[in-house]
Amino acid sequence: MTGWDVLDRFVGSFPPIAMALLLVAVLVAAVIFIVGFTRHGIGFLKHGIKQVSLGDSLEKQLENLETRLGDKIAALDTKFSDKIAALETKFDNRFSQLDERITALDGRITVIETNHFGHLRGFLSELTGILLDKSIINNAEKARLDHQLNGM
Repeated sequence: MTGWDVLDRFVGSFPPIAMALLLVAVLVAAVIFIVGFTRHGIGFLKHGIKQVSLGDSLEKQLENLETRLGDKIAALDTKFSDKIAALETKFDNRFSQLDERITALDGRITVIETNHFGHLRGFLSELTGILLDKSIINNAEKARLDHQLNGM
């Protein structure tokens, strides 16, 4: 007894309507297999008919990713631009305060220089007078020193 004999007895035991339905089911399954295998290849045997086309899926995922990234970048841009504006304002305030302090310090230095050199000129003029009185220098040298002091 061969396999065909077993199949013939098995098929013969069913009524003809059940065999017709079984034949239709086998034909539908064969068509689904052929269509699935031509569209998805060997992956159809692994994953079945519920496969999604990778191109469409990847495009949708990329679009979703671009949208989400665009939203995140816009949020970060807004957040950082606010932070940068705050830092610029703070820097401008500090810079203006520093500029005011430097201006005040420059005024003080000018006053100190004027007073310091005024006293120094007087002291040096007095010193040249004493040196002239003691006959350490002569009138020509005193005149030259006084001329240099007036140039300061």
